[in-house]
Amino acid sequence: MPLVAHNDLPTFERLRAEGLRVLPTARALHQDIRELHIGILNMMPDAALAATERQFLRLVGESNSIAQFYVHLFSLPGLARGAEAQAHIDTYYEPFEKIREAGLDALIITGANVTGPELATQPFWEPLKEVIAWAEVAVPSTLCSCLATHAVMEFRHGQKRVPQARKVWGVFEHHVIEDRHPLVNDVNDLFDVPHSRWNDISRAQFEAAGHRVLAQSNEAGVHLAVSGDGLRFVFFQGHPEYDLISLLKEYKRDLLLWHAGKGAEPPYPAHFLNPTEQAILREYRNRLIAGRAGEFPEPLIERGLNNTWHDTAEAVIDNWMGAIYQVTHRDRRKPFMDHIDPANPLGINW
Repeated sequence: MPLVAHNDLPTFERLRAEGLRVLPTARALHQDIRELHIGILNMMPDAALAATERQFLRLVGESNSIAQFYVHLFSLPGLARGAEAQAHIDTYYEPFEKIREAGLDALIITGANVTGPELATQPFWEPLKEVIAWAEVAVPSTLCSCLATHAVMEFRHGQKRVPQARKVWGVFEHHVIEDRHPLVNDVNDLFDVPHSRWNDISRAQFEAAGHRVLAQSNEAGVHLAVSGDGLRFVFFQGHPEYDLISLLKEYKRDLLLWHAGKGAEPPYPAHFLNPTEQAILREYRNRLIAGRAGEFPEPLIERGLNNTWHDTAEAVIDNWMGAIYQVTHRDRRKPFMDHIDPANPLGINW
């Protein structure tokens, strides 16, 4: 069912041009279909701000749930922004206070770039804790992406992320290990997910916090977990929302930083590039060193890439939207219906 373009956010027009159904508000109001209000706390840096909007809105809008999706974007005051990004936020995003007052049916919290190993020293830590604490009691379900997963695990459960010797970076095969949960209904037993992180929360840490791990990788570790009640928190460590070229853009960024003397030379993302594409990038690297790099060969690389994760991402988000639809009602300030057991809203007999 469609997203509703309830403001002038440019991402709506971009998705409409891609063929996604996006309804104007006037048309949406004449359809007798229940609406769901989804919040997105976008903590990504300026360069990835709009892309992250687009990636998560696309997944929500591709859901087959019988609902109209009003998406409410907001950010945090502790995140440094350039003038252009701040103007975008000021124009299209909403204050957290307004969202908290109106209530949400579900919330997505994105990852973020951090400096240093400790989350508690980040300038956005206290505002993020406020959002998490509110969501835990007021929002039926919150989906945490990557760093947001690490933040909830530390803030609510004292489980701190563990730095890895090498970056978990690339496209990794995962397997479903809890196939009775509604979130993995009709999901292939084996599926791919991109990862891009230096830190990890292990299966043992999730289980120590009372959570259930639904899918993991032998190489990359846990990707998908849920809180003990099956719905209140959904945890991603990977990035199933990524576009086809997201990892390639990260490689370009890190390669240019290395060339500028900022950081180590990046490896190729694992299980993502074939030998021909690696050879093209190796040639670009050599030209970069020689001072005659020219344009980054993104078009040459992109034509050979394959997206092996998006269908599974769609299925999981579709299942999530369907579960949310079953436990919410029209008054978002009262997130659970009378007949729902908040301790086990999905009625799962583990």
